[in-house]
Amino acid sequence: MSADHHASERLPNPLPRPPDELGRLRAAWQRPRGWRVIGEINNNLIGPLFVVTALLFLTLAGLLGVLMRVQLAMPGLTIIDPATYNQVFTMHGTVMMFLFAVPAVEAVGITLLPGMLGARELPTPRLGAYAYWIYLIGGLAFFSSLFFGVAPDGGWFMYPPLTSKEHSPGVNTDMYLLGIGFIEISAIAGAIELIVGILRCRAPGMTLGRMPIFAWAMLVFAAMVVFAFPAVIVASTLLELERAFGWPFFLPERGGDPLLWQHLFWFFGHPEVYVIFLPAAGMVSMIVPAMAGTALLAHGLVVTALVGTAFLSFGLWVHHMYATGIPGLSLAYFSAAGFAVSVPSGLQVFAWIGTFADGKRVRIATPTLFVFGFLFIFVLGGLTGVMASVTPFDWQAHDTYFIVAHLHYVLIGGMVFPLLAALYYWAPAIGTPLSERLGRWAFWLLFLGTNLTFFPMHIAGFMGMPRRIYTYPAGMGLELWNALSTAGALTVLAGGVVLMVDIARNFRLTTGGSGNPWQSGTAEWLGGEDYGLRSIPRIAGRYPLWDNPQLGAEVEAGRHLLPGTLTGRRESLITSADEALAQYVAILPGPGFAHVVAAIGTAGFFLSLAVEALVPAAAFGVVALGGFLRWLWTGTDHGPLPARHDGIGEGLDLPNYVTGPLATSWWAMICLMLVSGTAYACTMGSYLFLWLVNGDAMWPPDGMDRPVAAWGAAALVGYGASAGVVLAASAILRLRGVLPALLVPLALLLLSAGFAADLTALWQAGLRPSLHAHAAASYALMVWQGLHVAVAAIMACYLVARSWAGMLNGTRRLSFDNVMLFWLYTVGQGVLGVALLHGFPRLLA
Repeated sequence: MSADHHASERLPNPLPRPPDELGRLRAAWQRPRGWRVIGEINNNLIGPLFVVTALLFLTLAGLLGVLMRVQLAMPGLTIIDPATYNQVFTMHGTVMMFLFAVPAVEAVGITLLPGMLGARELPTPRLGAYAYWIYLIGGLAFFSSLFFGVAPDGGWFMYPPLTSKEHSPGVNTDMYLLGIGFIEISAIAGAIELIVGILRCRAPGMTLGRMPIFAWAMLVFAAMVVFAFPAVIVASTLLELERAFGWPFFLPERGGDPLLWQHLFWFFGHPEVYVIFLPAAGMVSMIVPAMAGTALLAHGLVVTALVGTAFLSFGLWVHHMYATGIPGLSLAYFSAAGFAVSVPSGLQVFAWIGTFADGKRVRIATPTLFVFGFLFIFVLGGLTGVMASVTPFDWQAHDTYFIVAHLHYVLIGGMVFPLLAALYYWAPAIGTPLSERLGRWAFWLLFLGTNLTFFPMHIAGFMGMPRRIYTYPAGMGLELWNALSTAGALTVLAGGVVLMVDIARNFRLTTGGSGNPWQSGTAEWLGGEDYGLRSIPRIAGRYPLWDNPQLGAEVEAGRHLLPGTLTGRRESLITSADEALAQYVAILPGPGFAHVVAAIGTAGFFLSLAVEALVPAAAFGVVALGGFLRWLWTGTDHGPLPARHDGIGEGLDLPNYVTGPLATSWWAMICLMLVSGTAYACTMGSYLFLWLVNGDAMWPPDGMDRPVAAWGAAALVGYGASAGVVLAASAILRLRGVLPALLVPLALLLLSAGFAADLTALWQAGLRPSLHAHAAASYALMVWQGLHVAVAAIMACYLVARSWAGMLNGTRRLSFDNVMLFWLYTVGQGVLGVALLHGFPRLLA
């Protein structure tokens, strides 16, 4: 019996459908025309824009790198002065890490994952569009600071005390601390969208075991962003509080410690390397099977390796701190972790090599060449990474150009080459293919140029060339190696020019792409229009196009699930997180400008604070808040809508409105709480680290008392009563279908009273944040809690307004349930803070 016959037996006979069904579907997903297109939130547009913008920042950061290499081509050059060099060197690293690497992999995910998962769209498209616009607007403004002499100049790591107010009195450091705040927000927003989308928007039948490797890699990536990025947000906030208000987190003379910054920053910084490598590895795991014409070898082990690498990466942050006086036992542990993390990476390398070996005929095309280049460069970078994990060797190589070479081998080999392989591989899936001839020229120029640039740096490092210098004296034997590195940088520049010419000449974004030239087996090659897939297929294997070669025609003919629009709006099929069982049809928002206004306000708020323009910052904050409220009011919680219940297929009758754990917004709120909880844990860790540095006798120091216990007890009562009122309001709303008018304001009053009591407990104990790190760390916890109380206040007003507008009842209660989730988290966070601030000093007494 033929495969086609089997395929037809798996599908039910399609129900009679309205003749205008396809027209209604196209109308619901129609892209705005003219300037209104900036309000579009469809991943088919936002994803490619994300990719193009990331390539723009790669180009800008690359040009800064070339400028640095020209300055270092020969000893004693003064093409740029030392102060400008510090800004160029800092911006090169900052832009590469924050404005290119993480956004680039998020961009590829937003572009490809809906199709790869067999979905029409990710569940929070407006959040993804907001992440893009804040990235574009804020990123360009941040890079422009270089032209005004106010760009960051303390290195992309910004170590105190060199970045303290005393040593960096201008706004350069503030531009980093506040200017990258919006970049972190963009990355976290994108990560939340990816987590919820991957877990809840897979096609029916696409279990976790059948999920493509790239989706696994992006899920692990997004989880790492959730748990790693809050650390750098906390570090930046603490340093800005020190610079703006004199809270001494990093000043030893008042109980602080500069190493606190390094612990927080590298808790983010080392996982950051794997944050950008793992998605790139996921791309390679998709490209290799297509080019080898066979399934990926050891699929399950590769997934395990992705998760294992992520887990181990969080135990490596001291890898960057061997020379800071860390105790020997700690060094031994982190050194062993550095060796261990190479094992899962090596497993993936062997899986790729084995897949190539298992293929009957490997297609040597431009994507294959970039994969080969990745394997060569990344393996070399990994080997030098193992060398740097050996403590005595690291003591010798630390802060030399050997580490610069290692870093670039890992990052360029481990991320840039896979990204370029993906660019050439997936271009036909979203538009027109790129040129094979120009692609090969670009590859060889980039491959040879990268090795010529960075391999000599190993030798220069062995000869003692330090990092972060703008020139060097003659006669040290460094001339040849620096000249070679500069020649290599110019070769890379030539390769970049060829690449950009290829993209400009040959790539055009088209509806449905250009077919499947690689004969790949995964679902992103099914094509589609602005609405994505015409119908949602039921997936029965890891390579659905290989399992059923007619799947594309069947999907386009509407023979699978949800072939039209049930409500006349944009819709997506939501499935369970594990087995991908169909649960409901989600109503998605359409084009609008609220997220653009919110992005402009957010970027303007942070950038205005960076240059100490307080009035414009307040104005931008109001603009951002207005954009968010408009976004939430019109784009979420549409309530149950009339729908065609026979239009899903396979006899399914699914709701279009759910609340609680079934709703994707509930999952998004859980992710947001994980971000917030991680940040709070980092703030608590800062408090405990500073206690460890100061010792019991100075915690609290002389002249300051422990927080007043009576006020702490009052805070617990306020928090607990607030949670009780919210839970009572939930029960009444469920039973009576009406939200009592006074309960939400009462809950807010009790929450605010609990926070005020906790704050009073510190103040009456004589704790002043500018006097000692103990008080500063205590008030830092209060600042974070106060921010959550303020957000809860806005949420309370929002709920009251929706209740008055008749948009909240016993059935339509999604907004209330999500607010309740955040509210209970805020209460729990406050209780934990009371336990630490009141209980810990008394345990030491």
